[in-house]
Amino acid sequence: MDELRINRQSGPQQTPPASTGVEREAHLGPSHSDPGRFADVAEESHPSPSADRSSGKAERADMPDRPRASHVAADLALLFREMAQGRKGWPLLRLGLAIVAVLVANMFAQVRLNEWNGAFFDAIEKKATDAFLWQLVVFAGIIGILLVLVVTETWLRERFKIRLRERLTHILLDVWFKPNRAYQLGLLGQAGMQPDQRMQEDCRLFSELTTELGVGMLNSLLLLVSFIGVLWSLSADASFVVQGREIVIPGYMVWVAIGYAGLGSGLTWLVGRPLIRLNTERYAREAELRFALVRVNESAESVALYCGEADERRMVETFLQAVVRATRRLSGALARLTWITSSYGWLAMVVPIVAAAPGYLSGSLSFGGLMMVVGAFSQVQSALRYFVDNFPKIADWRSAVLRVASFRRAAGDLDHLVAECQKIEIVPHPQGWLSFEKVSIAMNDGSVIIEDATAEVRPGERILIMGASGSGKSTLFRAIAGLWPWGSGTIRTPPMDQVMFLPQRPYLPLGSLRSAVCYPAFPDEFDDETVKGALERCGLADFIGALDREERWDKSLSLGQQQRIAFARILLHRPRWVFMDEATSALDDESQDAMLSLFAEELQGTSVLSIGHRPGLEAFHSRTLHIRKTEEGAVRLTARPPEPPRWLRSLSTLRRQRARA
Repeated sequence: MDELRINRQSGPQQTPPASTGVEREAHLGPSHSDPGRFADVAEESHPSPSADRSSGKAERADMPDRPRASHVAADLALLFREMAQGRKGWPLLRLGLAIVAVLVANMFAQVRLNEWNGAFFDAIEKKATDAFLWQLVVFAGIIGILLVLVVTETWLRERFKIRLRERLTHILLDVWFKPNRAYQLGLLGQAGMQPDQRMQEDCRLFSELTTELGVGMLNSLLLLVSFIGVLWSLSADASFVVQGREIVIPGYMVWVAIGYAGLGSGLTWLVGRPLIRLNTERYAREAELRFALVRVNESAESVALYCGEADERRMVETFLQAVVRATRRLSGALARLTWITSSYGWLAMVVPIVAAAPGYLSGSLSFGGLMMVVGAFSQVQSALRYFVDNFPKIADWRSAVLRVASFRRAAGDLDHLVAECQKIEIVPHPQGWLSFEKVSIAMNDGSVIIEDATAEVRPGERILIMGASGSGKSTLFRAIAGLWPWGSGTIRTPPMDQVMFLPQRPYLPLGSLRSAVCYPAFPDEFDDETVKGALERCGLADFIGALDREERWDKSLSLGQQQRIAFARILLHRPRWVFMDEATSALDDESQDAMLSLFAEELQGTSVLSIGHRPGLEAFHSRTLHIRKTEEGAVRLTARPPEPPRWLRSLSTLRRQRARA
């Protein structure tokens, strides 16, 4: 096909929703400097702040005052439903049931310890030596049982943390490593950003705090259920004489405990409520600072060549100050909360004694009975004040739940949005060719850069696409790979196991050079001689001795050497179709000729579709499509015959010069 007509708007124009549906994915706005990236999307129910990664500015997003309770329940239901599914959820369930059993046993032991408390102090009051010594023996037995239970609970709790983190991280990794998902999540904005922190730090916090708070809350509930009955029975007949009239209050100490705990919890909630928002903001600012530092480290050579250390220092300082401000606000909120929690704890030391003193002073309670009442009150109060004592930790936990759940939900939202909108359909070609049928591709600002494109590429063809930057060439490649679904029409592709893409900067995984050359296959899939031959053919013979050495090859190799590694991969995998996006941009002319000659020799018959601007590329392609804008604002891809080799062009130039002379 000699001509392919592609329409391009002369300026960003909004397309109607029926055409592509991409405008539903983002808050649309032109982004000419980065046409392959969506504008940030605000999370509907779980907004979190993020930084503008391209400019380096730390921007504070508006945070919600507090997550609603329904969102907390929905987040936990989403995460635990997935963690409990399948056989991998059974270890968590078994550990959870074992923890419950230990806590129930601990509850009975605590009740028995409180009973011993009364008997022991009664023996002291009566000066009964034999009873006193016997109670010491009983105490040793109770403490021994409690010690075993506490050690067992600690071991089970730590194992539960490990299992919970492992299971949750695997779920997020499974979601993130679905085909094309990691790339597309980055386009969704804040919800899909900072996957490193979501899967490392936030998963760790979620696992540890969920376990600690869950076990602590269950233990408090069991102690409350057991000791509230004891406390009720001990204060069932409490009476007071007021102006000669006797007033009986059944379960008097229970009501005192509930009232005191309710007052403390209410004040704690009012004062400590901002901690949830402040913790979420702090984690976002910490993630941005870490990203900025990693980014500088990864680009240290470029920064040094530009002498940009001072500018990077100022930029990192901006992120650091954002962290300091967030931490300062958090510390102020914690200090205000400490006024409540500390005073609450100190008053709890005397409240039960003061409340039970009338009974003891009137003679209705013995000294041992008073100690039993105080012990039971302390247990009930400890259970009821759990919210007060752990509110900072609860706020920290809620922030972790928010970030983990929003990341998991973003993956589901992405599937829903892609399925809901009109998208490019990727289907296998019945004859193993590549074809475009009325394909339209939309950009991040809602404009359509490629519209109603129809073309066909047959096996063995080598096609070069040339054009101005930002004209949609790379986005077309992303659409072929399935990375960019936003648009309409049908792309029929050859079998994907026969396809290999070569980006401008090849990906080199961590590990040995052999792993990098064989990627994405395992190193043992190719014998040693084949790998060495591929390196030698691609001009990397000097690295044969370093095949099994592990280091950061993406840092130690130049971009040109990395591009040679990509061509060595092609030699190993021998795909039938190769898509190259500026894959020789860092090579000199001689090296480019050597790499492209692979398609005329070892890889003869391989179909090639490449993007490039370098002179001399056309000689290696059977067809060249040039993107050029017409006066009507359209874009035409016109075919031209391949240019003659450089030596023939030089000879023609020399003849013309002699003719003029």
